[in-house]
Parts: sequence; C-alpha cells; structure tokens
Amino acid sequence: MSDVKDTERDPVYDVVVVGGGAAGLNAALVLGRARRRVAVVDAGEPRNAPAAHMQGFLSRDGMSPAALLEVGRTEIAGYGVSLIKARVEHIDHGFYVRLVGGAVLRARRVIVTTGLRDELPDIPGVRERWGRDLLHCPYCHGYEVRDRKLGVLGTHPGSVHHALLLRQWSDDVVFFPHTLEVDDADRERIAARGVRIFDGTIKQLVVDGDRLRAVELAEGRVVPRDAAFVFPRMVPNDGLLTGLGCATGEDGRVVTDATGRTSVSGVWAAGNVADPRAQVVTAAGMGSAAAIALNHDLLDEEVDRALEEHRALATLR
Repeated sequence: MSDVKDTERDPVYDVVVVGGGAAGLNAALVLGRARRRVAVVDAGEPRNAPAAHMQGFLSRDGMSPAALLEVGRTEIAGYGVSLIKARVEHIDHGFYVRLVGGAVLRARRVIVTTGLRDELPDIPGVRERWGRDLLHCPYCHGYEVRDRKLGVLGTHPGSVHHALLLRQWSDDVVFFPHTLEVDDADRERIAARGVRIFDGTIKQLVVDGDRLRAVELAEGRVVPRDAAFVFPRMVPNDGLLTGLGCATGEDGRVVTDATGRTSVSGVWAAGNVADPRAQVVTAAGMGSAAAIALNHDLLDEEVDRALEEHRALATLR
C-alpha cells in the first residue's frame, strides 16, 4: 500500500472508499474500471481475520480471507486506485476525509464499508476459540464440522434458530440455554428437531491441545463437543456515517436503498456496516451495486455542469 504522502500531490478524488474488505475493494474495482479517480483507505482490521478459510463464494470457496484481500488489492492497483493504509478519524461535509495523523483527502463522493464488530459473551475460552472451533455462521462453517459433536451457546435470542438450523449438518447437536430464557414452545421445537438441551450456566469452554473438547457447566457437568456455535451481538462500525447525519431506522442501523445510498447526498454504505447478514460474496456484490449507482450519480452531476457551460458559451456566440 502507498502511504498518505503519496496522495497529497493530487488530493482530490472522485470517490474515497473507507474500508478495504470485500465490499470496499469490489466498489473500487468497478469504479477504477470506470476510469474514476479512487482511493481506498483501510485500517487493516478485517472482521473475518480469525477465520482460516471462507466458503460459499463461487470460484473462491476455501480461500483464506487474507488471500482474497491481497488479490483484490493487486487487481484494483492495476486500475490506478490508490491504496492507503490508515484509519479515518472523521468525514466532514464536503467531503473532507480526515485521517488519523492529520492528513486529509478530498472526495466528491464517499462509500463507507467499515463493517461491524462482534461483541462476544464473557465466557472463558470464547474469545480464544473464536473463528477456529467456536463459530457463528452455519453457512460459512457448517460443512467443515459436519457430522461432528456440535454445541450451540444460548447467549442471544437468535441462538434457538441456530440450534434448529445446525441440525442439518449433524445428528449430534446440543443446545446450552445458559442464561437465555427459553419458553416451552421453543423447547418443544428444539426437542422435535432432535436437538438435546442441557440446562445450566456455562462455566467455560474446555480446551486441550489447542482444540475445543467440551462445554463445562457451572454445576460441574462436562459435555464433550468438537465445535460450538455462538450468536454474537453484531455492532456496525457506523460512526463515520452517523457523524455525517445519515438517518437510522428503528433497529438503529443506517438506512440505505437497494444500492447502498444513504439519506445524505453523496454518501453510500455497503457490506456489513449496512447489512449484518452479508457474507463475503454478498458484501462484494453490495460494493459493486454501490459503485455503479454512485458512478451514475457523478455522471448526472457532470452532464448538468456540461450543459450549463454549453448554454453559457452559446449565449456568447
């Protein structure tokens, strides 16, 4: 990646993309191919960094997240996109993109693809095993742990659905309600699905030989498990968007249209910052859709300006 000083010779960009994950890089790829002047600013903290592989991405199934990003950076650099390793501190209206350290990039439009952060339950072993054999997405990792002893930690209302869903991948699934209140109707659904329930507060994940071995309950029961799933609290990294005044919905998330356009003119959002359910392939598609819509927005502005100049010249003739 280039450093910030490289951009100061020509600091005005058609688009500054904040965030260099799948959404941001794919947006930059489309815009670079459209011959737009683009900069991607990335702090280098991808959400899926703990995962060794990603699945469900056609032609990239099983590829490591780090390898995907490296290929993406190389591709966009080939179209003249500036790659800046830095953290964005604030975006002013206008759009002045202020980086930590004092440098400022000027943009005509902005795409924010800063993702989200996973807030994990405070259970010993959870953070250490996260992304390894403590997982979240069955579609991302279920196949890799198929037919094994699976556990679901009841730390979120969505955990019940997790337990029901994971039964597709294994005949041996245990649901640990932990501190979650599970009503009789849900207990009946879980039992009907063939999932066992072990009540009691989870004390810790038992790890041995750098592998998850069991889930231990506070009363002493130890339930052997090969892998476990947990539903984290997903918090969007949307401070830059709300700082610009982008409207949020009843769920507290920034509101966008189908292309990622926010309520603030000239500002788009794509990837997990806009949709917590977006997988890597989905986020890449969102970045593409945002880039195309944004390019047309720039085109409209340029045509309007050209028309004004054309008419002004005509009056002088």
